[in-house]
Amino acid sequence: MHSKSVQFQVAAGGSLKGEGRVAGDKSISHRSVMLGSLAEGTTHVSGFLEAEDALSTLAAFQAMGVDIERPATGQLIIHGVGMHGLQAPDKPLDLGNSGTSMRLLSGLLAGQAFDSVLVGDASLSRRPMKRVTTPLREMGAVIDTTEQGTAPLHIHGGHTLRGLHYAMPMASAQVKSCLLLAGLHAEGETSVSEPAPTRDHTERMLQGFGYDVQRVGDTVSLRGGGKLTACDIDVPADISSAAFFLVGASIAADSEVLLRHVGVNPTRTGVIDILKLMGADIELLNGRLVGGEPVADLRVRSAKLHGIAIPENLVPLAIDEFPVLFVAAACAEGETVLTGAEELRVKESDRIQSMADGLLALGIDARPTPDGMMIRGGRMTGGRVDSKGDHRIAMAFAIAALRASAAIQIDDCANVNTSFPSFVALARHLGLAISVLE
Repeated sequence: MHSKSVQFQVAAGGSLKGEGRVAGDKSISHRSVMLGSLAEGTTHVSGFLEAEDALSTLAAFQAMGVDIERPATGQLIIHGVGMHGLQAPDKPLDLGNSGTSMRLLSGLLAGQAFDSVLVGDASLSRRPMKRVTTPLREMGAVIDTTEQGTAPLHIHGGHTLRGLHYAMPMASAQVKSCLLLAGLHAEGETSVSEPAPTRDHTERMLQGFGYDVQRVGDTVSLRGGGKLTACDIDVPADISSAAFFLVGASIAADSEVLLRHVGVNPTRTGVIDILKLMGADIELLNGRLVGGEPVADLRVRSAKLHGIAIPENLVPLAIDEFPVLFVAAACAEGETVLTGAEELRVKESDRIQSMADGLLALGIDARPTPDGMMIRGGRMTGGRVDSKGDHRIAMAFAIAALRASAAIQIDDCANVNTSFPSFVALARHLGLAISVLE
């Protein structure tokens, strides 16, 4: 699946029409397996994302003795083992390309009685892990890393964790979630203060499993020693995956798309807010709560976009959607400026540089900065771009073809399977002329 030979070939122009449902939310899929495994009783999950990242989490818990049935696509039956029921894995836990899996598991495993080793692919092995290992060590965890602070992570079990009051230096849902999961096994209270709001799926799901979580202002806290009680989880469609079609239908003339059952958690809707500031025509219909998570159907129609200075308070709420938002900026009139997004440089690829390189290759004036980008909208040519093995870069440039003057070929696209294996099928269904070359 990780061969560089997979390419996307996307014809220029066209429009998007119709309706569909994008893949299940990756963040919620990860957490449903983690908390369902630690719960007492049987958890039923529907809408689970059958993609490599989430399946890496699933395989890790199976390797630690959790019985997880998969009766049908998107459905899981998790037979929880309780807070202290995980077993020592007999080999390193390979988390593939999934930074979420590695960072959250490091917290969850820090308080276990057994040793564990977390490894990943070449991309994940370059991603920064000090942001979780440093506060975990303050709690009493014993974790070995490379000299650079990267994976493999060797987590030594049997150490008592102490609650920690931690002020995060940068907004990160993964760091927050890691420390809350470690706090489940820690003595006393663990609290995390965030400098800006980040996705709150962990807190919501902990409460769904019956665990007491408190929030006061920008600080979320819990006490160790409680238990999780099994429940049913309906995973909504992933707004990060929906973002590609929100942008596609906005930039392509004569488009109208309805995306069903999309999670619209307010800590995740920065992409909608940013697109609306640019002039996008997006409606939220049939809003409802499903398993504690807000869900809606999203209708998007073609619109004339204009460049903006992206408000920094929206950056953490759209951090995964910037590759395709850069495409929206390239198709907008005027200049779009992003600042405060240095986190993009340590994702699956350096997403600032990867997108700038690709946009420049397509004739767009894109100027990377240390913490963002300046993009002047213009006429996009066709050409060949390298996704750098990054799923969101690959899908963003596939959408860009809707406004290109000639076909776009995108190299190294196998990793689309880490988050959105049905992307090509849904894109074709909505009208994108995309082919896969292997």
